Amino acid sequence: MTEAAALRFPFAAPPPPGTALEVAPGVRWLRMPLPFQLNHINLWLIEDGPGWAIVDTGVATDTTRQLWEQIFATALDGHPVTRLVCTHFHPDHMGLAGWLTERLGIELWTTPVEWRHARAAIADAPGTFGGELADFYRCVGLDVTEETVRTSRPTPYRDLVTPLPAEFRPLSEGMALAIGGRSWQVIIGRGHAPEHACLYCAELDVLIAGDQVLPKISPNVSLWPKAADQDPLGSFVASLDKLEGAVRATALVLPSHNLPFYGLHTRIGELRALHARRVADIVTACAQPQTGAELMPVLFSRTLDKHQLGFAIGETMAHVARAVALGALLREERADGVWLFRRT
Repeated sequence: MTEAAALRFPFAAPPPPGTALEVAPGVRWLRMPLPFQLNHINLWLIEDGPGWAIVDTGVATDTTRQLWEQIFATALDGHPVTRLVCTHFHPDHMGLAGWLTERLGIELWTTPVEWRHARAAIADAPGTFGGELADFYRCVGLDVTEETVRTSRPTPYRDLVTPLPAEFRPLSEGMALAIGGRSWQVIIGRGHAPEHACLYCAELDVLIAGDQVLPKISPNVSLWPKAADQDPLGSFVASLDKLEGAVRATALVLPSHNLPFYGLHTRIGELRALHARRVADIVTACAQPQTGAELMPVLFSRTLDKHQLGFAIGETMAHVARAVALGALLREERADGVWLFRRT
């Protein structure tokens, strides 16, 4: 059964730019453009007493700001914005957090780890992370040049975000966030981002899933240099298990990309199976010892654009790390420092 056949999509098309569409009582859907191949992000408004809470922001471009101004003028029924909730630190989700909180005089709500990652990414001295990437890519077995690193990170984080506000309100696992008289349970997801906040309203049976569960693609799950989590794919699958246990199968899922859908438990099963197959393919390819660079075409046979290259390297290594964690592969090191992976 294909993904499209297994899931049900109650809305045929997204709302036009600068407008909002009601998807559940007191919940409205916005869409903003992105300057990447994945060319859009879904954002959400939740009725919050006398006003509206915003969930996620879009990237910091003049186009996104102009579309927000249209939303303020036409889509809020004349009511104010009460707060901003950001699911995680990636620039399409937190890029305009500073501008929105200052423009509207509101507070930012997010998880502490996502906050720290955003602050660190903005403060990162030019070239610091590039140096870490270069070392990582050498271990992976890539022919590392300045162009390799630049191509894999074509747009620095700070170019896609505005400065964050000086303070934030913390979200945490299991927290009951009261928005407009309804309770939204915070469910923390990991793997795609370190402390990604999903929001579930049992009364409405609505899950704001962020990037944790998408209907048409898997969210990127990457191993990054010096990351605290050295098995992000294992963390991602564990988060899917947690979502499956916490959210009813009947929930309307509001993802950050593509269309809202029904069929959460079906989609979770598909994602589990997809990544299990990819790990198995990696293990099969290691009949003879392989470098990470040699394994990348196992998962990515298509031509990758500049924005996709770094994610493809990271995702390949996340699947390799999962195979190592499962005991299916061993990592060794050549004399030149390049990692080799072989079956156990």
